[in-house]
Amino acid sequence: MSNPFRTLSEHACFGGIQRFLEHDSSEIGLPMRLALYLPPQAASGPVPAVLYLAGLTCNEETFAIKAGAQRMAAELGLALIAPDTSPRGAAVEGLPGATASWDFGIGAGFYLDATQAPWSKHWRMESWLMNELLPLTTAQFGIDASRLGIFGHSMGGHGALTLALRHPGRFRSLSAFAPISAPTQCPWGEKAFTGYLGPDRDAWAAHDASALMCSQESAPYPSGILVDQGLADKFLAEQLHPEQFEAACRQVGQALTLRRHEGYDHGYFFIQSFMADHLAHHARVLAG
Repeated sequence: MSNPFRTLSEHACFGGIQRFLEHDSSEIGLPMRLALYLPPQAASGPVPAVLYLAGLTCNEETFAIKAGAQRMAAELGLALIAPDTSPRGAAVEGLPGATASWDFGIGAGFYLDATQAPWSKHWRMESWLMNELLPLTTAQFGIDASRLGIFGHSMGGHGALTLALRHPGRFRSLSAFAPISAPTQCPWGEKAFTGYLGPDRDAWAAHDASALMCSQESAPYPSGILVDQGLADKFLAEQLHPEQFEAACRQVGQALTLRRHEGYDHGYFFIQSFMADHLAHHARVLAG
């Protein structure tokens, strides 16, 4: 197959290659960007990969530059895929509300397919990731599509948990940093879901990690889920609600390691501090 990606830049990194790419998305209807790290082992054959979903206001560069993940990914032989967080460009910047606030619109796609106009035309993040980006990257770059993990931060933690539960069998490993665990019960989620999905709250539950977990008939991730949460996170009480996801996991017998850390906030210093644990978690499960 011809290469659907345009290389914006590439950089040698810990024996592997950090690329920044763009392609014309048929699902989104616009060019979309991603960062892709291929470890040195990729030169010898297919490698497992972990999809990382970033949070509000972030883009495809955030994880690659701030998370400090490449060194250990190179040691473990893990590819890292980090997509942008929403459609961008002139075609969407003029939409009413697209740039009015930092928690909705551009930079705030919430990893779902919008059903409400005008967002439903281009805000198709779930379909882009699951039906287009993952198949294209695994085919083009020698990634083992049978060994995929997913993790993310904040809005991206929400995305990781919900996509992992909405698409059984696509991911073998799962973790999150400070995820929005019950978006139907917090201001960020209520704002995004009202705008993208409409006022029917029954439709929102299909994109709420805690509600999705409660609906499982058995534990969907028998190797366990890892979640880290800083206790100095200013968004913890109002927006994140990890206790809701914890209770949901307990209800269905899903093994969950939820670690609460004194002194850590919501930012990338927190993520850097525990990145090695998350990559090790994914590498262990994906090697099994």
